[in-house]
Amino acid sequence: MNSAWQSELNDLVRGSCGGFLFGIPLLYTMEVWWIGSFIEPPMMLAAIVTAFVAVFLLSRTAGFRHTQNIRMVDALKDTIEALAIGFVCTTIILVLLREVTPEVSLDEALGKVLFEGIPFSLGVALANLFLSSKDAANQNGQQDGVINATIADIGATAIGASIISASIAPTDEVAMLAAGISAPWLLALMAASLLISYGIVFQSGFANQDHRRQQRGLFQRPLSETVMSYLVSLLISAFLLWFFQQLQFDDPLSMWLRYTLILGLPATVGGAAGRLAV
Repeated sequence: MNSAWQSELNDLVRGSCGGFLFGIPLLYTMEVWWIGSFIEPPMMLAAIVTAFVAVFLLSRTAGFRHTQNIRMVDALKDTIEALAIGFVCTTIILVLLREVTPEVSLDEALGKVLFEGIPFSLGVALANLFLSSKDAANQNGQQDGVINATIADIGATAIGASIISASIAPTDEVAMLAAGISAPWLLALMAASLLISYGIVFQSGFANQDHRRQQRGLFQRPLSETVMSYLVSLLISAFLLWFFQQLQFDDPLSMWLRYTLILGLPATVGGAAGRLAV
């Protein structure tokens, strides 16, 4: 029984991580927030039906569970579960970003969650296709030396963080979010960033996580590696915000901190994906 629950938990974590890898950029897109704010119920229903069909087809071919020859009834169950994971995770992130608050009407909140949750759910259904674990053990086994392994991890984190956050840093979304978020929610966002990063690399089952735990490096323990990669992702975020003229050196430190922590969530997701790819 315990192993069954553990397997189910691993599947849920894998699906959630796939959703973050696929859906995090759209969670920072104001146009999607606005579409969700004004969507009518008939369009909501049509979106749900379309998402159900798309996720069902993906669940038949990929899915978020390590199973083969998926039966029709299992695919239906996985589809419902993938949509639920997508909507729940989306709701949590939108609450952390203060795009869903008690002051937001129920219709607007539902619309935002729906339109942000659909691409997130597609990521859940695609989880097993993002990063294959079959050949990962042969890729990193050749790294020689603690310093080289550490540099490889830092470089991969920086590259992954840059790829994801570079598409968000030049936009107005970061400034909009920073204007409406308070210090306690920033702390919650930091905790979520660390938790998601840890889940992607060490709990999702992507890219041979057992081999990942055995790699050498100065920060190779799961906790220290997660913290290190988060700090690197924050540095990349701050640099990109400055590079794209969203921050200036004479801006207040509190402004730098807010902007960097907000962009740090997608950067951390990208950094985690980068570490899995090396």
